Amino acid sequence: MKLDEISGQPGARKTRKRVGRGIGSGKGKTGGRGGKGQTARSGVRIKGFEGGQMPLHRRLPKRGFRNVAFARKLNEVNLGRLQEAINAGRLDPASKIDAAALVKAGVLRRAKDGVRLLGCGEIKAKLTLAVFGASKSAIAAVEQAGGTVEIVAPPKEAGEQAA
Repeated sequence: MKLDEISGQPGARKTRKRVGRGIGSGKGKTGGRGGKGQTARSGVRIKGFEGGQMPLHRRLPKRGFRNVAFARKLNEVNLGRLQEAINAGRLDPASKIDAAALVKAGVLRRAKDGVRLLGCGEIKAKLTLAVFGASKSAIAAVEQAGGTVEIVAPPKEAGEQAA
């Protein structure tokens, strides 16, 4: 085998299509873009335009509501993360654990509007937690380990639904 005999696999090299080089090339005049107007231009196309028919996103009814103005931004913490911090010696199980203690221990980056405790993972230490909210499984797991969970969230009114 010599250097001048080396070539790529068949179909590996594709010749570039020269567009707009006269009518004889077959890709002259409009250059494969059809006629004039919006679709002949690059980068311009009405998204969701259905030729004057009412678009699908306007035919379907609006649903739902996101209460962005009053929604609380909560930190979610799993029981497994708490146990890891206790095992590493960053969190003291004897003291009361709240958002400030979790930030100091490095479990949370910053305290937002509160902490919501979730039940993923195992907890072996006896803890006293003060959190904004907690799932039923998290409360059950902490109480089974001999600890307590204090909910510091404002109580819900009778008309309010559970979030």
